[in-house]
Amino acid sequence: MLQLSKPPIYLDTMCLPFPLSLPPLLLLLLLLLSHPPSTTTAATMLPSESETLFKIMESMSSDQPWRISHPTPCQPSSSWPGIECKIGKDNRPHVSRLDFGTPPNPSCKKTATFPSLIFSLPFLQSAFFFNCFTHTKTTLSVPQNRASSPASLQQLSLRSNPALSGPIPPQISDLKSLEILTLSQNRLSGPIPSEIFTLLKLIHLDLSYNVLTGTIPMQLGSLRNLQGLDLSYNSLIGSIPDTVGQLGLLQKVDFSSNQLTGSIPNGIKKLGLLVFMALSNNKLSGKFPKGLEKLQSLQYFILDGNPMHIPLPLEFGKLVKLQELRLADSGYSGTIPESFSQLKNLSTLSLQDNRLTGEIPVGFGSLSHIYHMNLSRNMLGGVVPFNASFLKRLGRNLDLSGNPGLCVSSSEAHSLKVGVNVCGSSDQIASPALPLKNSQAPSPSGLSIKPFFLYAVLCVLGLHHQMFLV
Repeated sequence: MLQLSKPPIYLDTMCLPFPLSLPPLLLLLLLLLSHPPSTTTAATMLPSESETLFKIMESMSSDQPWRISHPTPCQPSSSWPGIECKIGKDNRPHVSRLDFGTPPNPSCKKTATFPSLIFSLPFLQSAFFFNCFTHTKTTLSVPQNRASSPASLQQLSLRSNPALSGPIPPQISDLKSLEILTLSQNRLSGPIPSEIFTLLKLIHLDLSYNVLTGTIPMQLGSLRNLQGLDLSYNSLIGSIPDTVGQLGLLQKVDFSSNQLTGSIPNGIKKLGLLVFMALSNNKLSGKFPKGLEKLQSLQYFILDGNPMHIPLPLEFGKLVKLQELRLADSGYSGTIPESFSQLKNLSTLSLQDNRLTGEIPVGFGSLSHIYHMNLSRNMLGGVVPFNASFLKRLGRNLDLSGNPGLCVSSSEAHSLKVGVNVCGSSDQIASPALPLKNSQAPSPSGLSIKPFFLYAVLCVLGLHHQMFLV
């Protein structure tokens, strides 16, 4: 009897067009041939972009032979330190971030100069150069051709590059997508180009620690999205433009260590979100703007080293979020306002090297968050209003020295030294600007013993001299 073989079994023709009766190895081979692995362009960078990247890497770093060790940048199997890629709409990888100078990112060789080729990477979003340009003098250059500037660049950071000098190029205004521009701790010189203030998307601008000159442009007020502004440690002159008050989102401003003159502009009071303000070591003077108490978000106010020569404003006591208040070496006169005792969040108070008189406000002893207080080298007088626990808590962080009229009560004399004498001691001197009250004055015996002793010594010496004359 003829036995028929079983008919071949087929799966869905969209899935498997071969009969399962075929030998397994042959079946597998046919499957591979009919469905080869998909080859897309997702893992392949454009040749022009990869060539630009190789040139940048070769000019910046000698850590390794980049063309040989990483012939296919952006592939997961070819890990490349200091580079990030993103898949574009063309389904290809593109360089989105370059980072040099901070391990594990590529180090910079001594001959490295600023690679303006980075602006030819069309999808670059962030570029960082930290401590890269240290030996070979170089400048920051941006191509003049607007079409060649990447429209995607959002962050450009060049920090701690002592060989990076010269001016900030006006062409930087072509980088319209910039949100963060950090050019700090370099040797950039010349004026701040007004073109920078056409970068309307800027959120953070840091030009600190350079040798920039000239004035702060009035166009500063056009950066309405700015949250952080740092122009400190330069050689800027002139006044702070009142247009700073137009930066309604500003949270940090630092103009310290320049040569700025004039008074603090009235526009400052409009900065309701301001948390940090540093204007120290300039030549600012005059009165504070009215409405200072509107800065209700302010936590740090640093104004050391300015020739203010005015009384301390009472309004400071209304800035209840203040944590640091530094007003040293600025010629302030008069008494310390009692309203300062309302600053319950205060951790640091620096009022040294002024001409302050009167007594230390009693309420200072209840500032529970204070850990650093310097009232030294003023003309304060009276009894120090701090108990033993307060003195112990601050320890060496409390400096009251250089106030001849100040004294600490005998009950607190065992506490840590704060630079003043014990009330009633022979070394206690009344302040010439504000004599001690009767209740706080040294005891009569403390004042009379010294003159009587001197008189007795003189008498003895006189008798001794007469005896030898005889």
